[in-house]
Amino acid sequence: MEFKNVTVAGSGVLGYQIAFQSAFHGYHVTVYDINDEILEKAKAKFEVLSAAFKTDLNATSGQLDAAKKRLSYQSNLGEAVKDADLLIEAVPENPQIKIGFYHELAKLAPEKTVFASNSSTLLPSQFAQETGRPERFLALHFANEIWKHNTAEIMGHAGTDAAVFDQVVAFAKSIGMVALPLHKEQPGYIVNSLLVPLLSAGLDLLAKGVADVETIDKTWMVATGAPVGPFGILDVVGITTAYNINKMAADVSKDPIKQKVADYLKEEFIDKGKLGVETGVGFYTYPDPSYKKEGFLK
Repeated sequence: MEFKNVTVAGSGVLGYQIAFQSAFHGYHVTVYDINDEILEKAKAKFEVLSAAFKTDLNATSGQLDAAKKRLSYQSNLGEAVKDADLLIEAVPENPQIKIGFYHELAKLAPEKTVFASNSSTLLPSQFAQETGRPERFLALHFANEIWKHNTAEIMGHAGTDAAVFDQVVAFAKSIGMVALPLHKEQPGYIVNSLLVPLLSAGLDLLAKGVADVETIDKTWMVATGAPVGPFGILDVVGITTAYNINKMAADVSKDPIKQKVADYLKEEFIDKGKLGVETGVGFYTYPDPSYKKEGFLK
């Protein structure tokens, strides 16, 4: 079966990008979130995204208007999924929230609907039974700024139907992604298996008082030629996601440094509404962060 109608559950950092990318490439997309207020914020973010598509992809006004017409919005989950061929879940990176969502979704979605999780750290096998359709469930993970960093990691679990896996690989290619199939479950997939240790090391150095944010980023940028350091990346990823990952790690490992990092992110950033690029303030201030200024690497 070819997918035509896509529902994206969650309009946060990645959810709204996945929705727009899919609509831009011709799919009818329903954006679901828990209330209309959040959905209104998503609509505003699509305007910002349109400007990025014009700059980075040379998208025309006609293409962008057509994409917006293919987007609809829904805060009622039953209505959001009633015609869905594919449901992409991009709800917060919290196992209990995801399990609760899948329990509700399983009662409402048509039998045809394939469920794909955009989770960046959790495995499909952790949720497969909760979905009520384990053979039609897998992970489909995107990187932030997906129109530029166009990776799509597809990871099934032992019970995922091979035909469903192939369908999702084909869908990823059809929306302009480089499809990256994984042959077995791996926490963090490929991208985050490489990236998370870097970001964690940066946060650990900061929490231990070894060096400040700008010095750590500068070190990485000068030594490797990378255009951005770990804290610049964290601002793009979103500090809420970084907090959730470190809080989970602290709870499991009882590592005092991880707990210190989690507490720091909550008290100094989340509680103050400094969530990274999306709020204009994180470790740096946007749209003109100091790491992009001339002389930063001196």
